Amino acid sequence: MLSDREASAHLGVGARPGVPADEVLALVDAVLREAGLSRTAVRSLATLDARAAEPGIARAAAALGVPVRGFAAEELAAVSVPHPSALPLAATGTASVAEAGALLAAGRGTGAGGAPGTGARTGTEAGAAPGTEPGAGGVEASGARARVVLLVPKRKTRRTTCALAASVPVRSHEGAPGVRLLPPSHGYIAGEPGSPPTIPTPHTTAAMDMHTHTDAHDLRHHGDAEVRDEKLIDLAVNVRTDTPPDWLRRRIADSLTGLAAYPDGRAARAAVAERHDLPPNRVLLTAGAAEAFVLLARALPARRPVVVHPQFTEPEAALRDAGHEVGRVLLREEDGFRLDPAAVPEEADLVVVGNPTNPTSVLHPAASIAALARPGRTLVVDEAFMDAVPGERESLAGRTDVPGLVVLRSLTKTWGLAGLRIGYVLAAPGTIADLERAQPLWPVSTPALVAAEACMARAALAEAEHAAHRTGMERAHLLAGLAEFDEVRTVAGAEGPFVLVRIDGADAVRERLRSLGFAARRGDTFPGLDRNWLRLAVRDRATTNRFLQALDQALLMGG
Repeated sequence: MLSDREASAHLGVGARPGVPADEVLALVDAVLREAGLSRTAVRSLATLDARAAEPGIARAAAALGVPVRGFAAEELAAVSVPHPSALPLAATGTASVAEAGALLAAGRGTGAGGAPGTGARTGTEAGAAPGTEPGAGGVEASGARARVVLLVPKRKTRRTTCALAASVPVRSHEGAPGVRLLPPSHGYIAGEPGSPPTIPTPHTTAAMDMHTHTDAHDLRHHGDAEVRDEKLIDLAVNVRTDTPPDWLRRRIADSLTGLAAYPDGRAARAAVAERHDLPPNRVLLTAGAAEAFVLLARALPARRPVVVHPQFTEPEAALRDAGHEVGRVLLREEDGFRLDPAAVPEEADLVVVGNPTNPTSVLHPAASIAALARPGRTLVVDEAFMDAVPGERESLAGRTDVPGLVVLRSLTKTWGLAGLRIGYVLAAPGTIADLERAQPLWPVSTPALVAAEACMARAALAEAEHAAHRTGMERAHLLAGLAEFDEVRTVAGAEGPFVLVRIDGADAVRERLRSLGFAARRGDTFPGLDRNWLRLAVRDRATTNRFLQALDQALLMGG
């Protein structure tokens, strides 16, 4: 047994927003008792950097008389932990904030070598003492006179987790570590199996339903309905906040002097074509991407259209309104909502898929989508959120080698132009001509055309790229916070400016969130989802922190 004097112990804590210091300290004391140590052995309290200023954590650290050490999600994710949990791993790549934080803090506190997972060796690999469980988490800084070990794996209450690691001196006469870790048989979370949870292996399967649908999915329900009549903090609509930027507002305002003239879309069309390295006859400007779906449904012959769901519901609604019987390919949660091209029937002559997909935020490989192309088939790819993906990787915009390809883009989301209505279609000249004939005269207003041209400028594209990177950072912060809730399961690998979450009874949680001042997008209107799903828009950190506190209250209110 280590003494307080010998041990340099470091606590790792994962906590929900709003957790009280008393709850943190109670769990800390239980962990220390299990290790046979007192509070005087503790040197620091480590946590996710987004939680470092949480009052309950800060006050607990103050009561212990130790500093709070905040680690970025990327640092925590680099640590291999012995008791991973599937939910935080799927959400952030951090399998245990408590264990990873404790090991990191202990490793860096020794001054003896690399941090766990970054060049240090596990105790088992280095020749652990008999009785040390393989994979239990002992870490040795190579060539040092101290060893980092996980003394107590994570323990848990309703709102916090805690683990304890220590830097243990290695005496000169010891040829192997003299510290034994608690065996897994102790159990690290009451009520959970002794073995770590497994993460489902992705399968390449999907459900296909080609029947006429009379289900309860409200295909015409969209996020704006969640905030239309009440003053709520908006996590329901996927439009970037603080947009349009001032320079774009000025360009739009300046265009108002020319309203007496009919709109002339040639300059905007040429700008879009240049941006994608295409000739202008492959571009059609539309009053938002929604108009493009209507044009496709009305102008293109389709005997067996198929929509890949869950996804934006307007394509199916437009096809139905045009008299088509629409088939659905339903991607499944157990497959990570990933696209399997083989699930789409060969006889489908029009296929619609989103990338990244709304509402799952899954970014499908471009090769998987291109594999859907067939002679005689129109392949419609909704890339309304692709400019929110850094580098627009996996985009098919600009491709001319994929037969039947139609790519839809929107300027609404990144530039905050939902009220102006501007988007465009990229397709073969013959398809563009068919769609253009179905359009009314002057379908896009002069201010919208000016906005489109302005958003194609090099400086604007650089600004959009910067915004995409920023969104990725804010999304990681949101996911890290959501990972602290056992009740919340997020769809892994989110790449869009929103995330999809599953909560038992999410419809009731959504109503409680509204009472607390927050609007979330209901998920049950998307085919393939039910009342247990919500879509959350990515917002700035301050807004996200307030939302996470509200979510914690909403979950507690439900018992």
